[in-house]
Amino acid sequence: MRPGVLTRTARVEDVTELVSLCLEARAELMVGAQLCTDDPVRLREQLLMLLNAPGGVIVVATLDERVDGLLLARIVGPGPFTDAVVLTLESLYVRHSARRRGLGHALLLAAVDIADQAGALEVFASPLPGARGMHRFLAQAGFAPAAAHRVVTTAALARRLTQDPVTSAGAGRRPSRHGLEDLIARRRQARAREEDPLAPVAATGTHGARQARMSISMQVSRAVQSRRPPSSSTVTS
Repeated sequence: MRPGVLTRTARVEDVTELVSLCLEARAELMVGAQLCTDDPVRLREQLLMLLNAPGGVIVVATLDERVDGLLLARIVGPGPFTDAVVLTLESLYVRHSARRRGLGHALLLAAVDIADQAGALEVFASPLPGARGMHRFLAQAGFAPAAAHRVVTTAALARRLTQDPVTSAGAGRRPSRHGLEDLIARRRQARAREEDPLAPVAATGTHGARQARMSISMQVSRAVQSRRPPSSSTVTS
């Protein structure tokens, strides 16, 4: 840590400066609401909520006693499904005029101390896709890719689920009309083979179902003709 650079836990009186830093980060990164709201009043409320929430972490970095950097994080775990504790970094930002002075490095050192005190074995970060500088900074610090994330807006998810309520393959799916015809044809063929193993087997599918019906009709016609009395037959000389 360079001379003049200090880190400490944020205090309530720091919130006004933190609001300014967050809005500056939003304007610089051009990611809009993905980073934070542009409403200073609402942003102040959210920062105060994080500051007072169980597991909430806000660290400030000062350069010559001026707040020029921030780190927002949460201690997550243990939970119902895991005993693991992790420190999740939500935001890390250093004012443009104070960069290359060691503030980002100092903020990560503070995060390591907090993780150690909480018993967190891992520090997790999910920088925004457009924050290339932050991606490079975290990679240089040793952060490795962990897993792919997927995201969808609530409105888009609701619309998709409403349009296509069957989300898993085959779950709750109604059989089609052609599927029923195929099933009936296969069952008829199976019964026919049981009654007469030498009977020809018709093709499957809708066309096969029609062929099966035609074959049955022809067999019935031949059976009727074979049972007619001899006088009814026509003989040509």
